[in-house]
Amino acid sequence: MSVITELTVYIIKLVENLILSLGYSGVFILMLLEGMLLPIPSEVVMTFSGYLAYYGLMGGFDSIINVILLLIIGSVGDLVGALIAYAIGKYGGDPFILKYGKYLMLKKDTVDRTKAWFAAYGELSVFTTRFLPVFRTFISIPAGMALMSLKKFSFFTLLGDLIYDAILIYIGIVLGSRWEVILKYFDQFSYIAVIIFIAIVIYVYLKLRSRNIKTLKNGKTNK
Repeated sequence: MSVITELTVYIIKLVENLILSLGYSGVFILMLLEGMLLPIPSEVVMTFSGYLAYYGLMGGFDSIINVILLLIIGSVGDLVGALIAYAIGKYGGDPFILKYGKYLMLKKDTVDRTKAWFAAYGELSVFTTRFLPVFRTFISIPAGMALMSLKKFSFFTLLGDLIYDAILIYIGIVLGSRWEVILKYFDQFSYIAVIIFIAIVIYVYLKLRSRNIKTLKNGKTNK
């Protein structure tokens, strides 16, 4: 077993134990840490928790209420972490990344790629990258650097988190005690998510281009 594999197994077990020990509070803490750019696998947190919540293994209320509560707590936790990362980008920027990035496992080249992505696709990227591992957390840094509206950042982040977390929770419910099966498919899921993201970007670009062409034609007609 490689060092990376051993580390991954250790993190998964740590996540499981924390959720079993602290319940919803553990989910909030883990998702907050993920939003702060720490290497916490949200797919493990929300899929495992979805299984526990639905089947009454986390205590609480009726299955549906447990799931709704989990969705809110997990998504809000990630939003709080994302807001902290946004503040790092806004007030710390590149100097912070160069000085402290290594302690957060934050590589400058990854941030640079995410900054380029944000520069190309703007506010849309804050929402769509919520479905892409790695990018989903790093996008908060360039959003802060670009001084994106805090209200818009919070809205797009929370909306993306709610959808993404709902999907993970549903997978946990469907798979039940076999929820770990999903882990080996997440690389494939990442590729699918990238394809969907590109398709959305192309669609929005074509719509905007079509609108601009119509505006120009109307302007010439009026003249």
